[in-house]
Amino acid sequence: MIREKLRNGEWVNIMAEELQSLLWQTKLNLQVFNSTILRGIGYEEALNNLIPGIPATSFICPQFWCDYGDGIKLEEHVFINYGCVFLDGGDIHIGAHTRVGPSVQIYTIHHPMNHIERRKGLEKAYPVSIGEDCWIGGGTIICPGVTIGDRCIIGAGSVVTKDIPSDVVAVGNPARVQ
Repeated sequence: MIREKLRNGEWVNIMAEELQSLLWQTKLNLQVFNSTILRGIGYEEALNNLIPGIPATSFICPQFWCDYGDGIKLEEHVFINYGCVFLDGGDIHIGAHTRVGPSVQIYTIHHPMNHIERRKGLEKAYPVSIGEDCWIGGGTIICPGVTIGDRCIIGAGSVVTKDIPSDVVAVGNPARVQ
């Protein structure tokens, strides 16, 4: 299955029918989800259709965008604020009691460095993991393959390009431990 190859960090052609079908279904689910109001009528059903297995104690504020939805794994009591973009070709794991500010972007997708190879529509993915009890400030960008430890604060507007250990504050572009 091509989706599993993508999740496992193998190069795949994003134009493959299987992936295009999954992307299309997610876009339809997003349209329904993004027409709801946080905790309003239809919200819970739309969220569960978009992100299977999401705990009842975790919330995502519409408007929200993702590629597949099934690559997003949230633990209990996670809060995702408005306007976030999670490109979940690879898995995105967010630990319990973590807060994600508005307009945060999490990328798992990587493209070939060679421009000729990029023209072929190839992608591969690297998972992103965020620990428990973190606070990810608004407008933060988290790059493919990054792991953020437990109890971290990532300052608003930071660009996280490398792993961040537990129990630190990191800010800037690129994000640096303070």
